[in-house]
Amino acid sequence: MEISYSAPAEQRDEGPDQFPAPVTRFAPSPTGLLHLGHAKSALFAAAKARALGGRFLLRIEDIDTGRSRPEFEQAIRDDLAWLGLTWPEPVLRQSDRFPVYDKFLHLLEEADLTYPCFCTRKDIAAEIAKAPSAPHGPDGPHYPGLCKGIPWEAARERIDAGEPHAIRLHSDRAAALTGPLSFSDAEAGRVEFDPAGIGDIVLARKDVPTSYHLSVCVDDALQFVSLVTRGTDLFEATKVHRVLQSLLGLPQPAYHHHDLVLDEGGRRLAKRTGALSLRALRDQGKTPAELRAMAGFPDWEGA
Repeated sequence: MEISYSAPAEQRDEGPDQFPAPVTRFAPSPTGLLHLGHAKSALFAAAKARALGGRFLLRIEDIDTGRSRPEFEQAIRDDLAWLGLTWPEPVLRQSDRFPVYDKFLHLLEEADLTYPCFCTRKDIAAEIAKAPSAPHGPDGPHYPGLCKGIPWEAARERIDAGEPHAIRLHSDRAAALTGPLSFSDAEAGRVEFDPAGIGDIVLARKDVPTSYHLSVCVDDALQFVSLVTRGTDLFEATKVHRVLQSLLGLPQPAYHHHDLVLDEGGRRLAKRTGALSLRALRDQGKTPAELRAMAGFPDWEGA
């Protein structure tokens, strides 16, 4: 079963009749400078679009408005252009689209597939610590369901009083609606899974009206992204996205999860661990061709 929806015309960024070719995208968050891992992801997506005779999009995923910075967004554009990439304008910026995501969240709420959660991270960690073992999903240990049974009237009073809260997916009900799901990955083939295994993921918070999972599914659909390329670190997140796509009646793209760029210790590059930025490598005298080769694209011939 699906929740049917009809996206208003103004929510659709491009129409399939206008752009029938395959679409890929690179969607960084402007919370820091790009590193070599980002370069690989961007080049990988652009290369796939070019090989398929399609289009490559840049999308700015800045729902974390507290950490996102205009200077980092400009740096993203500068670094990608320096690498030789091009993309159509205007670029979609997620912080401009909170009302769009809210419409889709409301569909899930109306279908009784969500519930408010008032737990702090400390509350959740303490409850998980009590259990001999905790099932894991794409976002780590499953939420233990402390708020799942709160009567709606009581929850409404707490929300109206301004209490901080999150909106979670009721994964049991969602799984009962969708049944077993699958997705197609260029490396792993057909991947089948039980939707209940994703856990009660967060869809929105009081201070951030959408989550990565919800916004990325909505934007991939409304931008007609037909091939999602990203690192293997997001492989499990794809299960969440397939559940949301199924519940909301959104189209299912194909996927290609590529290998990650690792540091000397075998760890994936990340902003939080101080991975050397493209800007720093440029300042060391690296050329675009050298950076593309380091990212695994030595034969790049332009966007």
